Parts: sequence; C-alpha cells; structure tokens
Amino acid sequence: MAAWVPCPRWSWAAVSFGRHRGLSASLTLKSPRTWWLPACRQKVSLSFLKRPDLPSLAYKRLKGKSPGVIFIPGYRSNMNGKKALAVEEFCKSLGHAFIRFDYSGVGSSDGNLAECTVGKWRKDVLSIIDDIAEGPQILVGSSLGGWLMLHAAIARPEKVVALIGIATAVDGLVTPFRSLPVEVQKDIEMKGYWTLASKYIEEGFYNIPYNFIKEAEHHCLLHSPIPVACPVRLIHGMKDDLVPWHTSLQVADRLVSPDVDVILRKHGDHRLKEKADIHLLVCTIDDLIDKLSTVVT
Repeated sequence: MAAWVPCPRWSWAAVSFGRHRGLSASLTLKSPRTWWLPACRQKVSLSFLKRPDLPSLAYKRLKGKSPGVIFIPGYRSNMNGKKALAVEEFCKSLGHAFIRFDYSGVGSSDGNLAECTVGKWRKDVLSIIDDIAEGPQILVGSSLGGWLMLHAAIARPEKVVALIGIATAVDGLVTPFRSLPVEVQKDIEMKGYWTLASKYIEEGFYNIPYNFIKEAEHHCLLHSPIPVACPVRLIHGMKDDLVPWHTSLQVADRLVSPDVDVILRKHGDHRLKEKADIHLLVCTIDDLIDKLSTVVT
C-alpha cells in the first residue's frame, strides 16, 4: 500500500512504496548539509576512457569517499548540464567521489551519434562503472539516464547501492511510438525517422532514427518485475510534457525493492533544474548517503 505524504512548503509530495523510514520523513526533519555553487568553479580535468573496439568516453572525476555518485545524462545531453554540475559541487562539499561523462557520439566523447543506440549507451554506463568508478556507487539518472541506471543496477548489483531517477524515461520513445496509429508508424518507418517537437533544444524538434526506436524495444523493462533491490528515489515533475509523471509510479510498482519513494514536483517540468528542484535533488542524495553510511565503508 503506497503512503502519500504531502509537503506544501516544497510543493511536492512523496509516495512511499514499501516499509522503510523514507525520504519524506527524513527531509521534514533536516535541511541538507551546507553547500553552494561558487562563482569561480574549481576545474576538474577532462579525461578519456580508451576502450578496444569502442569509442573513447570523455569523463570528469572527483576522487573522494564512498559511496561515490555517478551522473547519467538524458538523451543527447552532455555532462555539463546544470544538474550534473550542481551534484558535482555538492559531492565536492561532502568529500564524496563523483563522476560525470558523455555518452559515445555526444559532447566530447568519440563516436557517431547517428549510430548510437540504447544498447550502446548502456555499455557506456557499464564501462564507467567497471573501469573508472571505485567502490559502491549511487547512480543519478536524468530522463533516458534513469532508464539506463536501472539497467546498470540489474547488471552490477554488487556495485550499485542506490538509485535516483529524475523524470525517469523507462521504455522512453518505445511506449509513445507504439501508441501511434499503425499508418503513422509505417510512415515513420518509410522516412527512417520520427520528428518530435521539443522546447528544450534550439532546433525545436528531435529527429529520432527509426532504428534507434526499434533497438530500444530490446531494453524495455515495464513488461515485468524490475529486479533491482537497492533503495530507489524517483523525482518527477507533474508538468512534464515529455515523460508523463505516472511513468515513475509504474516504475515504482514494478521494482522489487522494498525501499522506493516517488517524489512529485507539482510545478516541475521535464528538466527539473530550477533552484528548488536542485535543492530537492541534493537533499535526496544527502539522505541516501546518510542511509548507506551505516552499511558502506
């Protein structure tokens, strides 16, 4: 039975799935540890992960305490987004390890974006976990990154100790594509791409390759229980026009973990990068670090 906990001061509500103390209880008792976004940022050097027969991945890494935090960006997004930088500063203020990176074909990484797929980006995430990250990790996934963080938790349960999804786009593109009339789907197949309007990029639309959508079908998770047992927090804006907020409720229902919270931002959009959204995100990270500190060394 889900427990709905309204929090009017924050304009969000938490839905708790399972028997645990929960984020909503924690946040009503404390504020996050002191942190800030300095006017003059200390630079973190850009590095590259060389992989045989695979594109090199650009990443930036802070060394520090465990658990570490890895930020997994959204579709075609790079490592320099506002949320990724804010989480980096927060981890730096606590002395915890942090990694942000670019998918192959995106940002400073090698590769051809036109050839990228969900499966290839899944391999990118696992490469970062296997070859760069040290010790237990909290994964923070934004949009499509939220889908990939679940795959990473399934593939590396010994290393992934908690998840935070932001507008988690599980089965993203596949579900809305399948809801289109058959004749529209056939037209997209003939053209080779699906044009989707978006206010979040300069062009005003994405041309999603048809092959990207079809390959993504092999990675869908909502058709069966999701075998992730670690703590999971899912933050979603109720004004999200790309990924409906009830997607996070579906994910929560499918997860086998007994420790799952869904946090809804009443006025939040898809990107959730306003000051209050960022504050909620770092509070959520802080809460999980506290929770894990009794079992993680």
